[in-house]
Amino acid sequence: MKRTVGIFLIAMLGGAVSLGLYKTFEKRSPFYNSRPEGIPVQAVSYTPGAAFDLPDFEAAAANSVHAVVHIKSEFQKKSMVYDDFFEFFNYGGRPQPREYISPYSAMGSGVIVSPDGYIVTNNHVVQEANEISVTLNDKRSYKATVIGTDPSTDLALIKVDESGLPFLSYANSDEVKIGEWVLAVGNPFNLTSTVTAGIVSAKARNINILGSKGAIESFIQTDAAINPGNSGGALVNTRGQLIGINAAIASGTGYYTGYSFAIPVNIVKKVVDDFMKFGKIKRAYLGVYYREIDDQFAREKGFSDLRGIYVEDVVPGSSADKAGVKNGDVIVKIDNHPINGKAELMEVIGQKSPGDHVIVLANRDNKEIEIPMTMQSEDEQATNIKTDKVMVHGATFEPLSENEKARLNIENGFKITRLENGKFRNSGIKEGFIVLGIDRQPVTSAAELREALTTRNGGILIEGVYPNGLRAYYGIGL
Repeated sequence: MKRTVGIFLIAMLGGAVSLGLYKTFEKRSPFYNSRPEGIPVQAVSYTPGAAFDLPDFEAAAANSVHAVVHIKSEFQKKSMVYDDFFEFFNYGGRPQPREYISPYSAMGSGVIVSPDGYIVTNNHVVQEANEISVTLNDKRSYKATVIGTDPSTDLALIKVDESGLPFLSYANSDEVKIGEWVLAVGNPFNLTSTVTAGIVSAKARNINILGSKGAIESFIQTDAAINPGNSGGALVNTRGQLIGINAAIASGTGYYTGYSFAIPVNIVKKVVDDFMKFGKIKRAYLGVYYREIDDQFAREKGFSDLRGIYVEDVVPGSSADKAGVKNGDVIVKIDNHPINGKAELMEVIGQKSPGDHVIVLANRDNKEIEIPMTMQSEDEQATNIKTDKVMVHGATFEPLSENEKARLNIENGFKITRLENGKFRNSGIKEGFIVLGIDRQPVTSAAELREALTTRNGGILIEGVYPNGLRAYYGIGL
């Protein structure tokens, strides 16, 4: 008994000594009491089974899978649209070789947007198809008819003969925030009703994939995994509302590597409504030629702000011209939507219809002014154009007179009549130079000249002649 008590007392003494030594060294430690004064310490407790404030995808997934369909498109011949674009673009390379189901078939997805069978999908899923089959999540199958296709947005509207179908309601894609949780719903690799989750990584992405004149690219970028077969499927928020139509991924292999892109639902709504009401797209046009503002251009112009787009030329008789927009204006907002580049501009204008009234906020001579504007259609704009003069990148081009053509023995050309600071002056071109062709294609109209100088990316080769007969070539980076 005495021995046991002795051992216990020794243990108690050892513990006290250890505790004293610990406190002594703790106070001498540079980490002791290192918390800055005034910063409170909050205790964090964990209760088994307690719910954390995390996103709940169950309701959104359950709501979405029944409104997303599987689409099979059959072709009599290989579709160049499908071959080059279906389901993804190969980021920085050529499209990957693709296997076809006999005779030629493509698989994709679609989203039911009304209970009477209207389905929105990508244009590249159904364009050139001679037969389209739609399979619902409950395995019912239908033949679909094409209501309309729009290559400029890569959207299409098809319809099946059925009623009482589940459908997705529209959200407002302008209100989508970077970092917001989203779900991608579709049929990758022919696997039906697949749901993946991610966040919105960026907005207003222009990835130069559509390529057509007047293409509207302002994609929502996400990291929700999509793969071949997801094209035309839904991008939804955590409330199960449609915020976009999945269209492409950036990949060197053809499979998901972290980047996916969806068409904003506000553009989708415009296309669907036009097809339902008119059977075609009625698109509004602003009527300006512009350039994005970077740091170098801002220094050249003496701008203190990099916001907005710089108006280089106003199409005479256009919506912008009638409203009073002038060369040199910097458009910073349209209907309170910030405009910082081509993607934002195309997204806002792409939602407008001829006859819509908008408010343009522009910076003119270091003062912000509001310009009320009524949007015109392309046909109205073309009818109102009164001149072939083109102003772009600091250069003013005017068509040649018949006497000038005869003297130089040429059939077409546009003379540079004025040069300001910009890409043409920087390249060494002088006033009086006559542009005959761009990238070895003759320039025969003002429209061709504008398109070549405002829609191409990278470098261009300009061929021309000076009034003294001297031929010259210039490479210009756009």
